[in-house]
Amino acid sequence: MGISPLKRSFIVGLVFFIGIATTLHAQATKPAPPTLIDEEKAQLGGTPWNPQWDQIIEKALPPEMLSSQVPRGVREFCPRFYGMAETDKRTFWAYFFQALSGAEAGLNPNSSVHHTHPEGTKPDEVSGRALRSEGLLQLAYADQRRYGCDFNWQADRALKANDPAKTILQPKNNLECGVKILVNQIIVRHKPLLTLSGYWSTLQPDTPSYRVFAKQMTNPPIACGLSNKSTISKWATTKSVKHDAKSE
Repeated sequence: MGISPLKRSFIVGLVFFIGIATTLHAQATKPAPPTLIDEEKAQLGGTPWNPQWDQIIEKALPPEMLSSQVPRGVREFCPRFYGMAETDKRTFWAYFFQALSGAEAGLNPNSSVHHTHPEGTKPDEVSGRALRSEGLLQLAYADQRRYGCDFNWQADRALKANDPAKTILQPKNNLECGVKILVNQIIVRHKPLLTLSGYWSTLQPDTPSYRVFAKQMTNPPIACGLSNKSTISKWATTKSVKHDAKSE
């Protein structure tokens, strides 16, 4: 017995709307809370974190970053991470990268400085020049080759160091690359969230750089359930905030 045209139409329509609902649920995003440096820059007239950057991060996250594959160290900043809805997990990661950017670049997307790591004496694998840390997450052109990031040295080589037209300084490219780097560390290589062998010095525990990052992690999404008695210090932000705000 065949299906009537009316019933077939109903089934097709139902599948269509279920598909839309599933897609919308998977892509659901919401802005992350402000970090301390973001609040201070806003108060001082500097350029704060752009909420659109939250969406870039949240949409770039693979399913594994919302799963139990995330290392247990995440609970230091978000105690309820494993029990939260996926939308809240995405928001947490947006906040995490905002804090990372605050510690690395003062939330300045056009930041471009000579690499301070000992490896900075070596030339960049892609540009052939001395390593520089660039953009919101202080990345390098070598990350294009290592992690498949969307940087184009040939297009950027004639531009000034802090020219926002550079592909490595464009927030979308820089943040998406940062997500790939962290995924490689904690999902592909199964390393802790905080490790001395991590890409960013700000995520290397027991270092001055890490303490700068930790100060930005005191206001995660409410769903994280971070206690007001958290051992993470809330008393200060980076020393460069006021200088950066005045210079923008």
